Amino acid sequence: MPTYTGISSEAFQHPLDRQAEAALRSVPGFDLIASKFVEFVYERPQFVYLMGNSIQVGPRQYASIYHIFRECVQALDVFPEPGLFVSQNPSVNSYALGKNQPYVVLNTGLLDLLDEAELRVVLAHELGHIKCGHPTLNQMAMWAMSVASTIGEMTFGLGNMVGSGLIFAFYEWRRKAELSADRAALLVTDDLNSVMKTMMQLAGVSSKYADQCSLQEFIRQSDNYQELDRDNLNQVYKFLLYNGGQGVMLSHPFPVERLRYLRDWASSEEYRQIKLGNYKRAVAEGAVDVKSQTPNSETEALRRQIEELQREIERQKSKRN
Repeated sequence: MPTYTGISSEAFQHPLDRQAEAALRSVPGFDLIASKFVEFVYERPQFVYLMGNSIQVGPRQYASIYHIFRECVQALDVFPEPGLFVSQNPSVNSYALGKNQPYVVLNTGLLDLLDEAELRVVLAHELGHIKCGHPTLNQMAMWAMSVASTIGEMTFGLGNMVGSGLIFAFYEWRRKAELSADRAALLVTDDLNSVMKTMMQLAGVSSKYADQCSLQEFIRQSDNYQELDRDNLNQVYKFLLYNGGQGVMLSHPFPVERLRYLRDWASSEEYRQIKLGNYKRAVAEGAVDVKSQTPNSETEALRRQIEELQREIERQKSKRN
């Protein structure tokens, strides 16, 4: 499995992701949200919930999954190592959360459907989100929308224009962020078919009838989906479906669309150069041999707090001098 020492998220971040993020940050009111506040409102309560109501994965708990996870952590050079949890939930889903203490959550419904290669795709995908800083931006945007909604109510609806703009920008960014995470999955696995097969599984494969599903047919379906754009009315329908046409805003692109984006990138010169080791590196490179860290270690948490306090003391001393 390939390893991308010191790789920056900018090396594989999809340009549409960058554009959508810039649009999201430009919405009035978004920068009012402090990341520290988000940490206490979203990150810590959810972490406490997971510690109390799910299984924390480690060397002696879901050991085979932990082994795959650590290989993916090393491949993408993610440091420090995020936490990993398995939640008892039949929904075929996974997600990443957290800023100072990031973690990945896998639902049991997902584990029951995927094989080892497909699980590697999912883990690499979620680590791609963490590498790109998506969980932090996601949490900030969710809180910003809550604030915008409150402002709208307090101003008798006059603030709804800000809220609507923020909601559209947020969901547009969320969908584009998935394209960057898909690229991370391809980099780690170096197997386009595995990534595409995983997308097919998430789209609608039944474990009972999996032997009757064909990846080639799913790729053909993706091509046919693109052909729908020849009719302008279909383009309108696609826009409406993504943006609340069925009552909800969609947070992910359709799997068949993700296939198209990923297939294009897999055959690109940019991808080839990254595979050759010619990629943008982070300013501070992480360790390749990632050390296991226990997210709930009180000693480790205290050590980090002391280090932060010492740094703050040094900053105050330098200001006085």
